[in-house]
Amino acid sequence: MKEFNPNYLDFEQPLLEIEGRIKQIKNDPEKTAKADAKITKLDKEHSELTRKIFGNLTDWQISQLARHPLRPYTLDYIPNLFSSFTELHGDRMFGDDAALICGIAKIDEHNFMFIGHQKGRDAKEKVKRNFGMPKPEGYRKALRVMKLAEKFGLPVVTFIDTPGAYPGIDAESRNQSQAIAENLYIMSNLKVPVISIIIGEGGSGGALAIGISDKLGMLENSIYSVISPEGCASILWKDSKKAEQAADALCITAPKLVKFNLVDLIIPEPLGGAHRDYSAMTSSLKMNLISMLEDLKDTDIDEILYKRKEKISSYGKFERS
Repeated sequence: MKEFNPNYLDFEQPLLEIEGRIKQIKNDPEKTAKADAKITKLDKEHSELTRKIFGNLTDWQISQLARHPLRPYTLDYIPNLFSSFTELHGDRMFGDDAALICGIAKIDEHNFMFIGHQKGRDAKEKVKRNFGMPKPEGYRKALRVMKLAEKFGLPVVTFIDTPGAYPGIDAESRNQSQAIAENLYIMSNLKVPVISIIIGEGGSGGALAIGISDKLGMLENSIYSVISPEGCASILWKDSKKAEQAADALCITAPKLVKFNLVDLIIPEPLGGAHRDYSAMTSSLKMNLISMLEDLKDTDIDEILYKRKEKISSYGKFERS
């Protein structure tokens, strides 16, 4: 029976066998002089198979990659991406929401206010972070940080990675929809540059509440949608197992969204996905983030606001019959 590793997606499993053989040879205390040649050959096979698998992914497979259990989250990027970071807590109304990380950040010579979703790794942290699904206090904390950014003339950078806003009764009782709506309104008129990057899942209003921006980037294997493929399939076909069909119909991947002018740029990932090389992914993200900050740095704020409103107004097209 073949080994199955839950940290490998179903279409990644063939790579596991080759990686296991490489590891076995490296760990063999009685390995011969031919071991290095075998490893080189297996490395070549692994690279070729990786290119073949990841060179022709379906929208559903990209959706799975966006949720990969080993994919880097916001807290994986912060220490390696930013020169410094000071976290800010609380919404000054109810409490602190650990599903959103907020604070003052610096990358090289660029200072900015940062907001990012955090899902959590193990069971304990997932509960603490509410699986990356913010409640109203999370969005109000983000709003507080945005207003601080405007007060001190700092750009706002957001990392988006959430299935959506938390739909529970406690969130609704504290006016979840109002908190999201207020963020949408304030971000539309915020008098500082705003950059948003989808690093994993960009789900519904939970993503949009920190995603109204002047520059919107997506990691190569991330997704951005009004509803999850499973949710869409459950509504349209009464069958969540048709999620693969729904993913293709929703047009949720970066290339399709760029084609529809809903996203500004695609940030390349290492071969095999962001989870296979955190260092390379961080370097790619850093280069593109600095480029976006530079593009907006010297732009007049009136021009930024005008272009932002034009961008928002351009969303959604229809034809008269």
